[in-house]
Amino acid sequence: PKVIVLMQTEVGTIELAVDTVRAPITATNFLKYVDGKFFDGGRFFRTVTMDNQPNDSIRIEVVQGDVNPDRKKEVFPPIELERTSKTGLRHLDGVVSMARAGPNTATSSIFICINDQPQLDYGGKRNPDGQGFAAFAKVVKGMDVVRKIHNSPAEGQSLKPPVSILSVRRK
Repeated sequence: PKVIVLMQTEVGTIELAVDTVRAPITATNFLKYVDGKFFDGGRFFRTVTMDNQPNDSIRIEVVQGDVNPDRKKEVFPPIELERTSKTGLRHLDGVVSMARAGPNTATSSIFICINDQPQLDYGGKRNPDGQGFAAFAKVVKGMDVVRKIHNSPAEGQSLKPPVSILSVRRK
């Protein structure tokens, strides 16, 4: 069974189905931040569009958000990377995944895919290490809100201003 989470943003509500069965480590990590209310006062701060990544040979489309900046010092230790080759989850339109700098470095930052993004799966070429990212949830309602965030004003990939996350709670 999936855990339903409601993400209230300043531009609308996004409903997520969190897959605790196929991505238990990543889902549990995300739900710890939800239950601890870390996302209250968080923000979507990044939009990656086909037009704002001129130096990337592999282009993607995502929006990225994180917990309240005032709580960044409280984040939990990084988690083990659950590769898509093990979970079977893929970076399709509306899939939510953990951002990371390298394997086993994900903490609190998430991104939502705009359209299918196979280069973010295990073996994909977006990351030089080829390990991909850990998909763990899917938007089940509110992709119009996600697309509105994606198309919000930005300087480069930085949303200007960021889109506020008001609250994130289990349904």
